Amino acid sequence: MRLLSMTTRTGLPSGSASGARRHRLAWRVSLAPLLAIWCQMALCGAAHAAGAKDRGPADAVTVPTAFELQLVYADRTWIWDNGAAYFGQKNRPVRAWTSEQDTASVGEGRWHLSNDGKMCMDLVWRSKNYSAPIRTCFSHRIRGGTLQQRKDPDGAWYSFRHSSENPSDEQRKFEEGDTKGAQFDQIRSLIDSKS
Repeated sequence: MRLLSMTTRTGLPSGSASGARRHRLAWRVSLAPLLAIWCQMALCGAAHAAGAKDRGPADAVTVPTAFELQLVYADRTWIWDNGAAYFGQKNRPVRAWTSEQDTASVGEGRWHLSNDGKMCMDLVWRSKNYSAPIRTCFSHRIRGGTLQQRKDPDGAWYSFRHSSENPSDEQRKFEEGDTKGAQFDQIRSLIDSKS
């Protein structure tokens, strides 16, 4: 029987172990943070599902926590018909832009989450003709396993993300990372040059 010696510094197999074995172990260790996030998301979803069962009918409503909403928005770009918004992670900056027929505008500020299912963006919007601080909020709820969203204060509820993928889900318009940063910079430069 062959015994593997472990290094005292890392607890990983020492040089006597085969390179393939070390590679497999390193690969498993590198997946640990990703698996932890997936498990957390699954547990959150299971907790909401269990809560809905305990309350009775299939149309029972629960509210996502700030942590759950952060998993939806952080470090993602929300693509709109005429622009986009990027939700940063550290200190939660948000940068947005719109480009309609004769007007282009950019907004810069912060996004905020609450445990009552709200995500708000406090942005200072600028164009070549105006500058104004605007707060836009969206409420979220989970109903029948579907995450729904509405624009506050009185927008209609719509499907944001189904429990199984649905082509009509709004979350399909989200891309990982700051994918439209170049367009934001271009429009901001255009506005700044005409001010």
